[in-house]
Amino acid sequence: MKITVDQDKCVSSGQCALNAGDVFDQRDDDGVVVLLNAAPDGGDADNVRKAAAACPALAIQIQE
Repeated sequence: MKITVDQDKCVSSGQCALNAGDVFDQRDDDGVVVLLNAAPDGGDADNVRKAAAACPALAIQIQE
């Protein structure tokens, strides 16, 4: 699994960090997504998929 994020699309909803906090965080100043791990292990895969599905801006892309 490889993850990319588009910070320009991000609307700072925080759904990514809530669903997959080991993979995503948010910047302190504006809440924009920060990708912590672009290639997480299989244990985080379901949470990453949930985070991408919950993103209202569709700012998270997953390549399986």
